[in-house]
Amino acid sequence: MVIPRSRLAFFYGLLAFVALLATWNQNLHYFGSGAAASSGGLGAFVKDTFANPAAASITLDLGILVLTVAIWMVLEARRLGMPYVWLYIVGAFLTAISVTFPLFMLMRERRLATLGQVQPAITGADAIGLALVAVPTLVLSVWSLFA
Repeated sequence: MVIPRSRLAFFYGLLAFVALLATWNQNLHYFGSGAAASSGGLGAFVKDTFANPAAASITLDLGILVLTVAIWMVLEARRLGMPYVWLYIVGAFLTAISVTFPLFMLMRERRLATLGQVQPAITGADAIGLALVAVPTLVLSVWSLFA
């Protein structure tokens, strides 16, 4: 099954939007609670990402993922002649990597379409596997807006 680039780009945009809502909903709750302001603002936020081993594991996992993704984004942007790649990387620290990476992927799909690159096909098993990852991730993201 071949997914049209325009549909894939739309999905990446949707992911970026959901990520922006989900992550910044939590950030606003954190900074609006007063706890961050009384204990050091951004410094307290970073410290709290290591509040327990589970939080530290996720923080370190995301940090290494950001580095890996940043390397790939720079190389891919240079290969495809995409400008402003550093805006996505800096934006990851100002918003969230889950916001800026899908935006980069959206623009990459548009660039590949411009270059006439053929979209590779995925198998039915690929589609099922991706759905098994996507559904719980999106459900948790939306649930976090109301929890």
